[in-house]
Amino acid sequence: MVRIAIDCMGGDNSPSAIVKGALDSLNKTADTKLFLFGPEATIKSELARAGELGVSAETLSSRVEIVDAPDVISLHEAPVIAIRRKKDSSIVKALHFIKEGNADAFISAGSSGAVLAGGQLIVGRAKGVPRPPFGALIPTSKGVSLLLDSGANIDAKPEWLVQYAKMGTIYMKEVVGIKNPTVGLVNVGAEEEKGNALVKETMPLLKEVKDINFIGSCEARDIAFGACDVIICDAFVGNCILKMYEGVGKMLLSEIKRAIKSSLLSLIGGALIKGSLKNTLKKFDAKQYGGAPVLGLKGLVVKVHGNTDGREITHAIQQCYDFVKADAVNKIAASIEAEAAE
Repeated sequence: MVRIAIDCMGGDNSPSAIVKGALDSLNKTADTKLFLFGPEATIKSELARAGELGVSAETLSSRVEIVDAPDVISLHEAPVIAIRRKKDSSIVKALHFIKEGNADAFISAGSSGAVLAGGQLIVGRAKGVPRPPFGALIPTSKGVSLLLDSGANIDAKPEWLVQYAKMGTIYMKEVVGIKNPTVGLVNVGAEEEKGNALVKETMPLLKEVKDINFIGSCEARDIAFGACDVIICDAFVGNCILKMYEGVGKMLLSEIKRAIKSSLLSLIGGALIKGSLKNTLKKFDAKQYGGAPVLGLKGLVVKVHGNTDGREITHAIQQCYDFVKADAVNKIAASIEAEAAE
């Protein structure tokens, strides 16, 4: 079974939303064992509603285990200091669980800084990886694209972006199932002479890499149309793209609802297209694609949105299952180590 450790105390709606998402996954992903980290009494009270969610007592006892972790790392704490001081927190205990080989993956909706710092300090970086990035799957008209870095390293070096391209290619090939994923470098224009210093230095390096399908510059306006499968940039640019994406999506959904309710005729029209409209809008709900894994660690660490309502946890569990079954962690590490040895 794929063993997944879950931080039940991270996020705005913890522990209820986290536990609900975990329980919902049990009937959707059969071959998983879940370890729920947090104050034991609190999690036990949340598990009492398992029957309401269609989870049998037998499934609960065989596939869910509570690991008592009384401390919580808040969003306002300095990540590195909190990781070192709060040994009994849900994040730290779960990350040690990964390091010791007791679980195959870790999911948290808690502090991004703590998850990233803890992943590097406790789980450890793969050999040859100086700065692991967050990789977020974002919806496009063609399916999904992987955005690297979506929030880990605000400042980046050209050689880091080259590593991101290699990591992203393996992720999209092995986990998502795209045979020859295309790689694009975020830029302000299609011409190679455009861009800031980082882009201009990175462009020729990416063109020389033989084991990626690099197609050149990728303008932000083309991302939603699936211009490339792997989108490479520093985390400052990547996080701005991600949050703009999320904001525009919410705005469009709100405006569509307002337009449908604006008159009797539009209400009738809305009722006629309700099914197809719902399916189309669902495609652009980023939460259904799971969380953002920290690529380049010795184990799988996944960060989901702090405001998750639980659905993202359910999808992140499936994401972890696919990632582990594809052995993506070891394949990424082997690729980077082989490069370092050359």
